[in-house]
Amino acid sequence: MSKIKTLIVDDEPLARRGLAVRLEEFDDIEVIKLCNSGQEAIDACQAGKIDLVFLDIQMPGMNGFEVARALSESVRALPAIVFVTAFDQFAVKAFEIHALDYILKPVDDNRLKQAVEKVHTYLKTQQDNAHKKKLASFVAGITGNNCEEILKKLATGDTLTDRRYPESLAVKEQGEIIRVPVATIQWVDAAGDYMCLHCQDGQTHILRKTMKELEQELDPQLFVRVHRSAIVNTKQISKLVTQVSGEYLLVLENGQELKVSRSYRDKVKAALAS
Repeated sequence: MSKIKTLIVDDEPLARRGLAVRLEEFDDIEVIKLCNSGQEAIDACQAGKIDLVFLDIQMPGMNGFEVARALSESVRALPAIVFVTAFDQFAVKAFEIHALDYILKPVDDNRLKQAVEKVHTYLKTQQDNAHKKKLASFVAGITGNNCEEILKKLATGDTLTDRRYPESLAVKEQGEIIRVPVATIQWVDAAGDYMCLHCQDGQTHILRKTMKELEQELDPQLFVRVHRSAIVNTKQISKLVTQVSGEYLLVLENGQELKVSRSYRDKVKAALAS
C-alpha cells in the first residue's frame, strides 16, 4: 500500500514537530515536509502530489482559509485538508461541514486517530471533486471578509456571516500565487478561456476563469457587465456617452473606452444611477 504523502503547516515550530511525532504512529502516513507558512505549503503542493495537509488556521501573512482557497484554485489534484485550530468546538461548528475534518489544539490522540481514519475513507472513495467544490465554495465566501475579523469571531464563538464576494482574487503567475485586490481592478475583458484583469497600477493579470464564473464572484454593487466579454468597476467610470448611432460608450477614468452592448445598456444605466 502506498503511503499518504502529508504536509504539516503551522507557523509554530513546536506545534509542527509535535504533530509530526504523533503521526509517526501511523505506518501509512509519510510526512513529506513541515511548512512554516502558507506560501511554503502552496509551493510544496505545486512541486509534487500531496495527499494530505494538516493546516493551521491562525497564521501570519496567509491564514489557513486563504491557503485552502489558493490550493483549490492552483492545484490540479487537491489534497485532503484537515484544519488544525485552537478555537473551541462551538466556533469550529461554523466551518466543520466544509472541511474534510478538523482537530483542536492541543491535539488529542483519539481525535487525531479519528481524523486519520476519515482521511483513509476519503482517499479510498476518491471524493476529490466533491471535497474541492465544498472547500472552494466555503473559502470563497469566508475569505471575502476581513480575515482578522473572522479569526476574532471564531475565537469568541460568534456566528460567521458568509459574504460571497472576496476582497482579492488569487492569480497564478510564473508558478507563484499573487493576490489582486478587487478594488484596484478597473475593468475586465475576455481572451478565450482567460480573463484579463486591468488594474489601476497599469498591470494586467491573467486569470483562468470564464466570464460567467468571474461575474458571479464579483460584487454586483461594484462591478457591472457591459458587454458579452467585458466587466467594469463602476467606481472607475468617468462618463457614459450616447453616440449618434444610439449606442452607448463608457469612458473610464484612465481614458479607456468600452462599448456597451444593447442587452446590457439598461443594467449599466441602473448601476450608474444607484
